[in-house]
Amino acid sequence: MSANVLSIREATRDDVPEILTLYAQPGYDDGKVLKNADAAKIWERCATYPYYKFFVATEGKEIVGVYALLVMDNLGHLGSPSAVVEGVAVSPRAQGVGVGSAMMRHALEHAAAKGCYKLALSSNEKRIRAHKFYEKLGFSRHGVSFSIVPFAKPQVAP
Repeated sequence: MSANVLSIREATRDDVPEILTLYAQPGYDDGKVLKNADAAKIWERCATYPYYKFFVATEGKEIVGVYALLVMDNLGHLGSPSAVVEGVAVSPRAQGVGVGSAMMRHALEHAAAKGCYKLALSSNEKRIRAHKFYEKLGFSRHGVSFSIVPFAKPQVAP
């Protein structure tokens, strides 16, 4: 990274094409990305959730990282909400210089400000470097994560 200062801000719909570029990188979506029109529909749907935000890390005007934060209300845990981080991606040229750490600190601050009792994320079993990164930030392995992929390709709602 150059001498530009890193900052993190809430993403806007205009950021979607750059966000999709981050998600296209090898090891994430491997060059496959949504069409801008499909991404715009999903963006609008996410905006209807009580708290589902995308944040981007910028260096100057360039977006070098992205993550999504979902805060969910709960009936359990005495009504304390919980937060989930999803879709963490950092530009290959900006990896290893603190962008991911800054984004996770940002997510933790937002979750704490919302009164969340926990912040959770999941990571593919094969991403050993990512696991070490999250553990270094203070995340611990908790429970067991399960998923099911019922479709051959993502379905975009009308």
